[in-house]
Amino acid sequence: AYRQQLAEKLSRKELPLGARYHVFVDPPGPKIGNGGSTLHVLRCLEDLYGDKWTSFIVLLIHSGGYSRRLPNASALGKIFTALPLGDPIYQMLELKLAMYIDFPSHMKPGILITCSDDIELYSIGVEETITFDKPGFTALAHPSDLTVGTTHGVFVLDPSSFSGKGELEYTSCRHFLHKPDIETMRQCGAVCVRGNCSQLGSSGDHSDSETDLECVYTDSMFYMDHSVAKQLLTFHKQMGTLCCEIDAYGDFLQALGPGATQDYTKNTSNVTKEESQLVEVRQKLYSLLKGTMLNVIVLNNSKFYHIGTMQEYLFHFTSDSKLKFELDLLSVAFSIFSDKAETLDQSASIIQSILEPGCFIGPGSVIEYSRIGPEVSVGKNSIISGSHINLKVDIPSNCFLSSLSIKINDQVKYVSMVFSVEDDLKKSVKLLSDIHSLQFFGVSLLVCLDLWGVKISDLLFSSENTGLGLWTARIFPVCSTLSESVRMSLKMLNSVQHMSAFKLNGFKLLSVEEMLTYKDVEDMLKFRNQIHDEICLQRRKEKSDL
Repeated sequence: AYRQQLAEKLSRKELPLGARYHVFVDPPGPKIGNGGSTLHVLRCLEDLYGDKWTSFIVLLIHSGGYSRRLPNASALGKIFTALPLGDPIYQMLELKLAMYIDFPSHMKPGILITCSDDIELYSIGVEETITFDKPGFTALAHPSDLTVGTTHGVFVLDPSSFSGKGELEYTSCRHFLHKPDIETMRQCGAVCVRGNCSQLGSSGDHSDSETDLECVYTDSMFYMDHSVAKQLLTFHKQMGTLCCEIDAYGDFLQALGPGATQDYTKNTSNVTKEESQLVEVRQKLYSLLKGTMLNVIVLNNSKFYHIGTMQEYLFHFTSDSKLKFELDLLSVAFSIFSDKAETLDQSASIIQSILEPGCFIGPGSVIEYSRIGPEVSVGKNSIISGSHINLKVDIPSNCFLSSLSIKINDQVKYVSMVFSVEDDLKKSVKLLSDIHSLQFFGVSLLVCLDLWGVKISDLLFSSENTGLGLWTARIFPVCSTLSESVRMSLKMLNSVQHMSAFKLNGFKLLSVEEMLTYKDVEDMLKFRNQIHDEICLQRRKEKSDL
């Protein structure tokens, strides 16, 4: 999926053509986390380029994961999430490259590591530059409220080299804390009083009370020079196959700085699955990296945004968010939207879609890569992705609808998943007797299964290992057309909302997990490209009419 999308972007000249692009997939076997992936990428670069890789400037974007909290990114990848921006549409990849465009010319050979679902915006003086040229690690730091610090990495900065004034400051970090509680931040000296920066990236208005002026400096991306990268590659070769999840932030950065201690190596409270190898690997990484410098580039006038959940996605794209203002996000981006369509609320967001006259899109909803027919009404705060809706239907508020092309026995079929934007797709239970605690659109899954005539058995869920949850429940019908699959899934939802039976007998049912296994990337991109071409054609027609 990634290689195909990259090739298409390059052929359309939507990306810089002077860079080399690679997609590296984790080796088969147990999950190794983004830290394990980083080590694997170093190995792949050496395999491809030999010693030459040590002279490269590398941008490494972690874009794995199933994206269960934002499932419209699950099939084609978080880094290809579309933004309501640009003509044609920008995806996260283009935005990342645009944001970091000034970095390479002020960077010694090394590796800049970032995630695919965050956005860092900053302002610095005209004469100032962000430079990555020091040995060891260098991280960007953003002022944040203390509560934000509890879900991020937090820097304990060296007070002798840090004032908190000005927009850009180079300093060093004594100790890096990974998702600390507020008490730990205070004890370790991570809490600062905001400096003289006027436009600090914090939310809300501040009164003059002391606590309102308090902040911590949180992490986003970081850089490592080649001597560190070579050390890590040697470590990877010595360790052989990894069998545990390593966190590039928590497990690399916590070993750095003069104040680092070994305590974190045994703390597995933030770990999703504790493997026997994890503590041993952490201790070895600590021994390897201890004493390495953690340089920090403090961006006092900056803001870190995360778009990794349905709530964050809706908030940033549709409300009066700072991000919407700062990036100048559009209400209608690269779409056909007739004036005859019912009033479109300014807070809705339409991305590369075709809306026919007569349809209605409620406030705070996002429509991407879809065709919406004339008799469709979409409620508020909903997400519609990759769908073709051509029937008379009222889609309720807070609805998530995403359609996928799949290939089974060489035949292209279609499945649409439907949920509430509040549903927890990560939640799972271990026993069939506990599935009553799973919620689908606010209703117990047990009640829903009864309405749909789906039997409860060991075959109801597609995977033992990942637990029994909405992600693995075989509830979505396979159909022969895209619009039919949308119709069926909306009928399922309607039956739950009105407590009326809608039997799914006779359909092959898949879980979201299985949809992703069977996904047909080519067909999904073909549907997107058809919409793209139709919009371009319409534009040309409008121009010639003028």
